[in-house]
Amino acid sequence: MLPCRKSYQGGVLLLKRILVTGYKASELGIFSLKHPGISIIKKAIQKRLTPLIEEGLEWVVVSGGWGVELWAAEAVLDLRASTYPELKLAVITPFLEQEEKWSDEKKNSYTSVITRANYVNSITKTKYEGPWQFKERDKFLLRNSDGILLVYDEDTEGSPKFMKQQAAQVAAHHDYPIITINASDLQNVAEDEQDMEHGDPWGDMDTLHPNEPVDYEEI
Repeated sequence: MLPCRKSYQGGVLLLKRILVTGYKASELGIFSLKHPGISIIKKAIQKRLTPLIEEGLEWVVVSGGWGVELWAAEAVLDLRASTYPELKLAVITPFLEQEEKWSDEKKNSYTSVITRANYVNSITKTKYEGPWQFKERDKFLLRNSDGILLVYDEDTEGSPKFMKQQAAQVAAHHDYPIITINASDLQNVAEDEQDMEHGDPWGDMDTLHPNEPVDYEEI
């Protein structure tokens, strides 16, 4: 179990452990590791995490599912390697060998994350047995985190909806911030990246050199 180190400063909760989750890759229509949407999602997660790290965030917790959770783990490892060496990653899976039926390419990505994570464990000590294992995972992760970051848009329903509902129940009785990254946030990141690629870091030349924005609301 991760150390419980919830603390306050000036009456404001300082997040020490944040849970990151979101859509499965299939829910976003992403079936290739080279899909451009993956890098946009990772950059959006890093953008949200950076100020929290500056304020004292120590652990990022994921369950490592193929989709936002694994990409979030990769984003955290990139932040740790480049800027925040003290940042820690925990991968807590619902059951053993959750990657067993993945493609070799996906397994390689998963293994790369697992071998670099600071903490790896499974809620249940068996392989997949039933949906109850996902329920136990959700309860454990919400109980052992100080807040949650969700890649989820209300207009695009999917599995994150249920985690958000559970997080809201926790937040109704405890200080438990719910932070979201929605389609508009992803679009903004995509446009920022587009500006940088075209040599416009200030974003003030769009009217001189209009470009069709990349619509990541459909990924």
